[in-house]
Amino acid sequence: MRVAVNMTWCVPGAVGGSEEYLVRQVLGLDATEVEPTLFVPRGFPGAHPELRDRFAMVESGDDGTSRARRVLAESTWLFRRTGGYSLVHHGGGTVPTVHRSPTLLTVHDLQYRAFPGYFSRKKLTYLRAVMPMSARRASAIAVPTEFVKSTVCEAYGIPGEKVHVVPHGVETRLGERATPESELREKFALGDAPFVVFPAMTHPHKGHAFLLDVMERHWAARGVRLVLIGGRGAAEVDIAPRLLRAPLSTTVSRLGRVSNADRDGLIRAATALVFPSEYEGFGAPLIEAMALGTPVLCSDRACLPEVVGTAGLVRTLDVDEWGSALDALVARRSELIDAGRERVANFTATVSGAALARAYRSIVR
Repeated sequence: MRVAVNMTWCVPGAVGGSEEYLVRQVLGLDATEVEPTLFVPRGFPGAHPELRDRFAMVESGDDGTSRARRVLAESTWLFRRTGGYSLVHHGGGTVPTVHRSPTLLTVHDLQYRAFPGYFSRKKLTYLRAVMPMSARRASAIAVPTEFVKSTVCEAYGIPGEKVHVVPHGVETRLGERATPESELREKFALGDAPFVVFPAMTHPHKGHAFLLDVMERHWAARGVRLVLIGGRGAAEVDIAPRLLRAPLSTTVSRLGRVSNADRDGLIRAATALVFPSEYEGFGAPLIEAMALGTPVLCSDRACLPEVVGTAGLVRTLDVDEWGSALDALVARRSELIDAGRERVANFTATVSGAALARAYRSIVR
């Protein structure tokens, strides 16, 4: 089965978790009968040698940073080059106006419908116009969780048999190059106190403000440090000033973007990975933490209970409830670590690739 995979939207380092999601899926195809050809933006092969060395790759002349240029190229440059394939997989949530059939579309989430206020007027207008049309054009749709499947079916009137759950896959070598804890504590001046880690950009729905409330009311007084890693998002204007005031100024470490080695090491060394997000299509850091042997504490919103199952602590977004949750987590630490490692077996690149191949087969006649 020859599949053309449209990744022209996948600007390395600029599209967040959707890049990692699709990269790991494609890597999982290596164990299937699928022969993918990846159509990628300029510069992508150098950023992803693991894909370049395994699969055929066609690099466009554009770097993918301009949506207008990309949309035009999908209906012209990409269309001309994808004849003769068994199907075309569009991994970025939209199907071009001019496209080949059959078509598989990946929809990562419908956050724009749940939290429209988090988007600019221009982007919201674009998503409201293009996403429903794309979902109806597609021969089939791939989503990361049952939660996203239900939202897609309800929002766009898509029959359930057209939508396939293709879970995220965790790299088997995750953590192999993790920075040692002692080095991280010295490098980032973390001291000897236990810490919890939250890897996320400061977008409003991620829950940074909620975590700071928990720190102020409960965790800081108990000697717990909060480590924040990730870039600056739309909620930065509210979060940054709070971090300058006591007790947060001395109990929260804001590290920004860190290397993959440092990120893995911080998660592995943490008492817990905390994830109070209001909305996620998947929540990959939860599975990555389990793979690294770290218990997780997350909210009960969107897909997170589905992803965590019984391998972590799921709590409502109540400050006092979260304040006491660390005690329960510490008491059950060994049990949760074992449960997490067992659950990770459901979220490997091989499992993800096999699910994607099944989605392909569902529309190839």
